[in-house]
Amino acid sequence: MQERIEERVLYLLENRRYAQLKEEILDINPYDLAAVMEDIPMEQLPILFRILPKELAAETFVEMDHDMQEHLIKSFSDTELKAMLDELYVDDTVDIIEEMPSNVVKRILRSTDPQTRAMINQILNYPKDSAGSIMTTEFVDLKKDMTVADAFERIRRVGVDKETIYTLYVTTKSRKLIGIVSAKDLMLSEQGVVIEDIMETNIVCVDTSEDKEVVANLFDKYDFLAIPVVDKEERLVGIVTIDDAIDVLQDETTEDITKMGAVMPNEDTYFKTSVWQHAKNRIPWLLFLMLSAIFTGTIITRYEVAFSAIPLLVSFIPQLMDTGGNCGSQASVLIIRGLALDEIETSDFFKAVLKELGIALIVGVVLAVVNGLRIVIMYNSDPTVNAYALAAVLGVTLMCTIILAKFLGCALPILAKKCKLDPALMASPLITTIVDACSILIYFNFAVAFMNYLIK
Repeated sequence: MQERIEERVLYLLENRRYAQLKEEILDINPYDLAAVMEDIPMEQLPILFRILPKELAAETFVEMDHDMQEHLIKSFSDTELKAMLDELYVDDTVDIIEEMPSNVVKRILRSTDPQTRAMINQILNYPKDSAGSIMTTEFVDLKKDMTVADAFERIRRVGVDKETIYTLYVTTKSRKLIGIVSAKDLMLSEQGVVIEDIMETNIVCVDTSEDKEVVANLFDKYDFLAIPVVDKEERLVGIVTIDDAIDVLQDETTEDITKMGAVMPNEDTYFKTSVWQHAKNRIPWLLFLMLSAIFTGTIITRYEVAFSAIPLLVSFIPQLMDTGGNCGSQASVLIIRGLALDEIETSDFFKAVLKELGIALIVGVVLAVVNGLRIVIMYNSDPTVNAYALAAVLGVTLMCTIILAKFLGCALPILAKKCKLDPALMASPLITTIVDACSILIYFNFAVAFMNYLIK
């Protein structure tokens, strides 16, 4: 479907059938239209963009990637740029500014009116990861002594320029937030009812300095469409809307996934990032993990005598390392996700550890029994090794390795959060490396201790 739309748009553009093109693209969703524009040659992009009505053009512009936005801004006249910016919400303008080079930013700011420029500068002054940095200052406020009829009149007068009118905020003359009213409450109330009688005073709000990830998680917790943002004096300064919260959650999830995969986070998309940048993002962790494997090699070297006596012992090393790494990964993934969703708190450390140890015992027994039966069946006829003793050594080693792996997979992410670090850092690669070294140490200590029983 997308390919057919792209082909149709390109055909009409190339044949200069602009009137027909305008008619056909009016019903396309702005996100889909932005996706279509990605495959339009850059030289024809301004032509297509100028065909769009102002409102649709602004909504489509917000959905474009930064390279396309920069190209269009450079192709706009000052009048065109001002007209487009007038259609954007302030928080969308801020998002665009943050990704543009300084010369483009200066041009954007010159094209905005003084009031809008002041709001943009206000948002830009907040810390990057704070609620203030993702809020919009465009909301509808009411006074408690207004009637429902007065509220509707105010919405009709100023609502067209606001990002949302589904939630309205009741403030005092000094802008202190004292209540919230939904559009549903207004529509279901009589025209003469006073706002004070229907407003909700049990307000969930956030401070401008609150972490934006915490704010985004509140939307999931309370099913909000918007959350008010207040300053230290509890004055309403803006709101965070659901679309911005979704963007934050998507960015944070992407960042966690990259860290869990031992890759440095990157703000650009996969194909927009150069090969060199991809390599730079991966090399530091790979170097660390590679060099840390030296400890595993050192441990193996120390037990060469055990190898020479029973060469078969070497064949079980990959199994132990893989099992320990997999068990640690399972625990760490669930704990990290639980911490991200606030299902697990740092105060739940011992509760979570005990739960994982219980899981480790069950998993360890099952895997040890199955592996023991396999060893007895495969090596019972081997004249050089006692299969039952080997099964016992491997079984005990597996149990200890799994318990250790589950403990580390659970404990390290919680301790990381306690130390104000990102729990995602304590993910599969790091835990696997630690467990590998520990499992080999446990294995060969048991093997040496029971060497006399292993040899027939």
